[in-house]
Amino acid sequence: QVQLVESGGGLVQPGGSLRLSCTASGIIFSIYTMAWYRQAPGKQRELVATITSGKNTNYVDSVKGRFTISRDNAKNTSYLQMSSLKPEDTAIYYCNATLRSRPGEVMYNSWGQGTQVTVSS
Repeated sequence: QVQLVESGGGLVQPGGSLRLSCTASGIIFSIYTMAWYRQAPGKQRELVATITSGKNTNYVDSVKGRFTISRDNAKNTSYLQMSSLKPEDTAIYYCNATLRSRPGEVMYNSWGQGTQVTVSS
């Protein structure tokens, strides 16, 4: 069993910056892809950014040039550096990881509990 815990959310003014962290713990054989999703009230959950074990990254168009996803494999941690924040970035942000707890096991997703990001003046 793997647990993901996010931190770093909060209230920030438009144009400001925030750094989210996600740390995985438990039985971990290998983490393949880590991702950040977000969900605003009344809207579908949206994939924001992904990073593979080889540190290839991808972003939804709306955050390109503003957000940076990274990972520290030694710490089983991913980060989402958010800059030039806009009110439309307001959402609950969820950490996700695709992983195996044991060799040969089917890959599965683990989710964090979410952290609120509010961009408002």
